[in-house]
Amino acid sequence: MDAETDRLIGVATRMFAELGYDWTSMRLIADAAGVDVERLTETVGDKPELYRQVIVRAHEAERDAMQAVRDSARADVDRALDLADAYLDFYVAHPDYLALWLQRWTGDAADTPDLQDLYTRPLFSEIQRCVQQLTPPDVDSTYLIWTVVWCVYGFLSGSAQRLASDEDRPRHEPPTSEEVESFRAYLHALIRHMTTPIG
Repeated sequence: MDAETDRLIGVATRMFAELGYDWTSMRLIADAAGVDVERLTETVGDKPELYRQVIVRAHEAERDAMQAVRDSARADVDRALDLADAYLDFYVAHPDYLALWLQRWTGDAADTPDLQDLYTRPLFSEIQRCVQQLTPPDVDSTYLIWTVVWCVYGFLSGSAQRLASDEDRPRHEPPTSEEVESFRAYLHALIRHMTTPIG
């Protein structure tokens, strides 16, 4: 991928993350990138194709960030904790990607419904196979994984931070390192408890 294509996809990522696919026009992206619409379209395709490239990049970055843990042959609680850590650290470092998925969860880009099946479900299934070996019969591994996902998204979107703090903090202010580590400890406790048989 050449530098200009990479730059334009980066601009589009920020725009889609902030405004959503439905409210972001090619004109807005072109203006933000300092090019005309024709140049934008020639370089990265039409809006659906550009959005697909943004989602592919987000997926590949997440996949690569978790690769070392995914390659591990271990099937123990420590591996599940490492997966949760890699997931949390990735989205702490990439708030735009987090915002992209939050936009999709609100019904944004409803005319591109196949993207989850193509890009996220294979990774989810792989992680589920690991977690499924650790959970007792009364714990659904799918719900446990989604619980971690929902918690991470809620924490990083600012909702949990504002509830846990006495300060009136701006909605999009990133968490402090102390808050991240406190939340990480909670995730670890959650996973340990949910993978420990009762009795």
